[in-house]
Amino acid sequence: MSAKPAPSATVAEHGIHVIDTGFQRPRFDAAYLVVEDGRGALIDCGTNHSLPRLLAALAQAGLAPEDVDWLILTHVHLDHAGGAGELMARLPHARLVVHPRGARHMIDPSKLWAGAMAVYGEAEMRRSYGALKPVPADRLVEAPDGHKVDLAGRTLRCLDTPGHAKHHNAILDERSGCIFSGDTFGLSYREFDSANGPFVIPTTTPVQFDPGALHGSIRRLVELDPPAVCLTHFGPVDEVRRLADDLHGTIDAMVELALRHARDGNRHAALTDALAGLYLQRVRAHGCTLPTDEVRRLLAIDIELNAQGLEVWLDRPDRGHG
Repeated sequence: MSAKPAPSATVAEHGIHVIDTGFQRPRFDAAYLVVEDGRGALIDCGTNHSLPRLLAALAQAGLAPEDVDWLILTHVHLDHAGGAGELMARLPHARLVVHPRGARHMIDPSKLWAGAMAVYGEAEMRRSYGALKPVPADRLVEAPDGHKVDLAGRTLRCLDTPGHAKHHNAILDERSGCIFSGDTFGLSYREFDSANGPFVIPTTTPVQFDPGALHGSIRRLVELDPPAVCLTHFGPVDEVRRLADDLHGTIDAMVELALRHARDGNRHAALTDALAGLYLQRVRAHGCTLPTDEVRRLLAIDIELNAQGLEVWLDRPDRGHG
């Protein structure tokens, strides 16, 4: 009996290319290129600093910039969409596809910039993302739930998948069955792979985390029975049902920690410590033997942002527990 092909082999077989955008560190942030009959669609794009890598990936796939028909965004958080305006200026025939709730932020990114700057600070914004460039309104396509993108006869279907953000679409490639999940299906860094397969945690980045909606979106993706889910952070994974179970359990554990520390005097510090402990416990249970300091280093950004997102959720008067 032959071994099951790796998820990367599954996506490559269907003309799907994984692009490391170079954001933050290697194998942290991915964009994807789907190629069909000499035409291309990019899914997410990283930041302005990612453009050389994206253009190089096109060349390696035998495409020129004018061969790209679509840039499809899962959502407009800047690690996924920050370079969209600059990239669209380099892709003369492409149109940008985005959730209706995110469209205005692509046309006028000033509020997107202000919101992100409140989280990261101006110095970090300039260093990590660069200035945001608007996308002309006549090159933008709003994609509500079920919207179909035609790539040379290949259908890429947009699925409204809130929970991480209200403006989030996952993208189903009907040819391969694979799903480009943005942040809905969590984070799975290759450094944590073990004999038990990939490791995953949810992302509750501010400001629209909704545990009930996220549970529902994960269930929706699993019901489609994809052979692989292509994560922005990072790369394609299989064992989809097992990972979904892990995500559901970890979402519930994170919500419980948030509620437990909701009234602490230094809530943020208590919550970051609690999340670090939870993730380390789960990494160890998964069979990963990386040193504790390395685990904390690799998850430091996510611990901080997840804590912030949980705190925004705690302070929301209409929050539900999912």
